[in-house]
Amino acid sequence: MSTSLRSFAHSVCRIEIHLVFVTKYRHPVIHDKIESDIIELMYGVCEKNRCRLKEAKADLGTKDHIHLLIDFAPNVSVSKLCNTLKTVTSREIRKRYKDQLKPYYWKPVFWKRGYCAVSCGGATLTVLKQYIENQGYDD
Repeated sequence: MSTSLRSFAHSVCRIEIHLVFVTKYRHPVIHDKIESDIIELMYGVCEKNRCRLKEAKADLGTKDHIHLLIDFAPNVSVSKLCNTLKTVTSREIRKRYKDQLKPYYWKPVFWKRGYCAVSCGGATLTVLKQYIENQGYDD
């Protein structure tokens, strides 16, 4: 995994977030083809928002959730991007797989309302704390 920083107009950063989206009612509806379509759609949404979808994989055992690793732009909020990702993919997947999803969803839904977001980084909190505490001393 790359540890390089990304440059923007007035900032340099690396903001990586691990996201998990779960299907509504945890219905087991994500199979190989739906997974690849979701990933393709999410890649496009991320690019439009100057973010990078670094990894994405659905749990094809339970078929009810997907894990994402996204490198965020500094001006994009986690909640805004999650909302956009879920809205776009839900609309398109329901349109493309209408007959397959019909037994599971009678309303226009695909994802559960919430999501899980966890920040990721190369250093532990202990290492970061030590680094900050030692600022101003010769290394």
